[in-house]
Amino acid sequence: MELTGSPTKNDEDRIFASVKTSLANAERFNAPYTHWYLTSLFPDDIAAAYRNLAFPVSTVGDLSGKREYHNDTRHYFDTDNIAKHPCIAAAAIAFQAPRMVSVIEKFFDIDLEDTFLRIEYAQDTTGFWLEPHTDLGVKRLTLLIYISDEPAHDTLGTDIFYADKSWAKRSPFAPNSAMAFVPSDHTFHGFKQREINGVRKSLILNYVTTDWRDRDQLCFPERTVSRSG
Repeated sequence: MELTGSPTKNDEDRIFASVKTSLANAERFNAPYTHWYLTSLFPDDIAAAYRNLAFPVSTVGDLSGKREYHNDTRHYFDTDNIAKHPCIAAAAIAFQAPRMVSVIEKFFDIDLEDTFLRIEYAQDTTGFWLEPHTDLGVKRLTLLIYISDEPAHDTLGTDIFYADKSWAKRSPFAPNSAMAFVPSDHTFHGFKQREINGVRKSLILNYVTTDWRDRDQLCFPERTVSRSG
């Protein structure tokens, strides 16, 4: 069930503690590029709240390969949804907070100062696929968080590719787990088309630079993050 009422400091504290522990226990892989696999990212009740969010689900029809092909039907942890859903507000506030930014920067050895927080709520159905791409550009960090727990979803992890875009492997897909990487010119990833039972739900969390144009997608479009408060 979804968290009720306004997000509390305790919710934010629990998310921070859970993410910090998940990072400490993360499994690192160096091939075909450096990436990490995280488990138990959120407290169980908060992960369940994301899984049970009831956003409209759209089919991809005959057009897939890039998420931006369906911009008009995508959902975000934006200002409207932060106001409506306490569980969304809790995550947005937690990942915007200086203590979280500092922990993430230290773990991934990156600089997030003056970036924006962007979290997409992705819902994929049969017919969906993504071509290999790197996320290089305005994205400083990519965290692909797996949410759904329907039967056979364990085969729906992110596909990871070599620099020549040949397939390398597939990340595990388990509820409340994630694949993370720092975008570079060889961080090719995507999703090979396959049968999806029900709806594949995930959160796509990025910290993006001020060059990001679609400010309405951001958690706090008027405020960048900072490690110093």
